Amino acid sequence: MPTYAIGDLQGCQTPLLRLLDTLKFDPAADRLWFVGDLVNRGPESLDVLRFIKNLGDAAICVLGNHDLHLLALAEGFGRVHKGDTLDAILAAPDRDALLTWLRHRKLAWREGAVLMVHAGVLPDWTADDTLQRAAEAEAALQGPHYRDFFAQMYGNAPVAWNDDLQGVERLRVIVNAFTRLRYCSADGEMEFHHKGAPGTQPAGWLPWFAVPGRRSADATVVIGHWSTLGLINRPDLIALDTGCLWGGRLTAVSLEDRQVFAVPCPQQSRPKS
Repeated sequence: MPTYAIGDLQGCQTPLLRLLDTLKFDPAADRLWFVGDLVNRGPESLDVLRFIKNLGDAAICVLGNHDLHLLALAEGFGRVHKGDTLDAILAAPDRDALLTWLRHRKLAWREGAVLMVHAGVLPDWTADDTLQRAAEAEAALQGPHYRDFFAQMYGNAPVAWNDDLQGVERLRVIVNAFTRLRYCSADGEMEFHHKGAPGTQPAGWLPWFAVPGRRSADATVVIGHWSTLGLINRPDLIALDTGCLWGGRLTAVSLEDRQVFAVPCPQQSRPKS
């Protein structure tokens, strides 16, 4: 059963279909892992959600920051951003079914030695810790009081994990790590402002995966989120956001043999400076 991990779609359905043709994807025999950010900024977010939902067990998805943004907006929280392309989903006749399905996706997924999250893993978390933290936030997302979660989800603080954190502060650190993390300090303090490639960050910050002694390094962590990082395909890290939305490529990696597949994408939006 081949398994292909695929980078951020952000509402780009047409490149996805071309990529699946390249893979000769068979939903009865193959599986797809999506690294999150299924929706937003691209022109076909509604099509993407319907298509992946209909794949059933052939697709595994983790939530990204844009997916959470959609879910929060649908509940009346957060604010619409310039460049959002979510109106078609929010007005769709099957909106409730799509949003319920999306809200029940995971924040982290592991099979064997491969661990998938959207953005990153804090340096002090093992793979087991990662799944435990994800389960805490997933319970809030999927539980009866999920609107309370969205009401308090946004914010940059606290900036670091502490086992003693409770309530909304604990959940916010978990969600920010899994869906927003790029850079952090050697002590695990998160930095949310710099989006450039490694080497362009301010002094004192490291890519989360480059922190010495990172405790998840014994797993292969599969991520998206970081388009300026580009493709990385090494034993401890597979980074798959190759800028489809910005006119780059949509990339898949076979998890069995690490073969890379990619299709070019038309530019749908301009990168933020």
